[in-house]
Amino acid sequence: MSSLSLSLAGRRALVTGSSQGIGLAIAEALAAQGAGVILNGRDSVKLNQVTRELANRYPTVSAQCFDVTDAPAVAQAATDIGAVDILVNNAGIHRRAPLIEMTKSDWDLVLSTNLTSAFLVGQAFARPMIAAKSGKIINICSLMSDLARPSTGNYAAAKGGLRMLTRAMCAEWAEHNIQINGIAPGYIATALTAPLAEDPKFDAWIKTRTPARRWGTVDDLTGAVVFFAGGAANFINGQILAIDGGLTAVV
Repeated sequence: MSSLSLSLAGRRALVTGSSQGIGLAIAEALAAQGAGVILNGRDSVKLNQVTRELANRYPTVSAQCFDVTDAPAVAQAATDIGAVDILVNNAGIHRRAPLIEMTKSDWDLVLSTNLTSAFLVGQAFARPMIAAKSGKIINICSLMSDLARPSTGNYAAAKGGLRMLTRAMCAEWAEHNIQINGIAPGYIATALTAPLAEDPKFDAWIKTRTPARRWGTVDDLTGAVVFFAGGAANFINGQILAIDGGLTAVV
């Protein structure tokens, strides 16, 4: 197969936090290119419903319900799933509060879900990749891997850490023919960001601040993930690609 092909036929992919939003869109895009995709989430009812719906179009789609922040659960999932060719660390949450008021529980929850989970899942699934001398890991970072706004301190700290974890994985695993890269979405319209988009003042600010003059969509992100997952990205490693309508390119 040409390195320029986007086909992922015969590849297995795990996408964490993929029962909705960005993760689900990524999972569907990988399945559309022929990958056997394993969806993941903590809510088994929701996960199984989404998996059934997606499997109607892509029969190779399956599900594995486990908590990505639970080290023993991750280890068991790695045993149950076996080796994958593509890992997308997408699981993430947000708990907004000014730093002066932020509780330690909200700090710990966001860091655990958005950063530590990528370490745990990455470590578990990198082991067979190292043995096979082949693999792709794609970490879903954020424009807040580089920038911050009031009330996003825990999220920015986690996503900034994920940017550097991506590079640390590259430093240690690239020699085993594993490519580890990330994408950094800007403001993307999802169910989780709907309250922000519905705020007229914030919506206007985003559209003014972003050169593309619009919010991004989940479909705006999927092409980059498919690219990083395939052979065309075989010599790209440790990079973070901003997908933000130009927001981080201008002042």
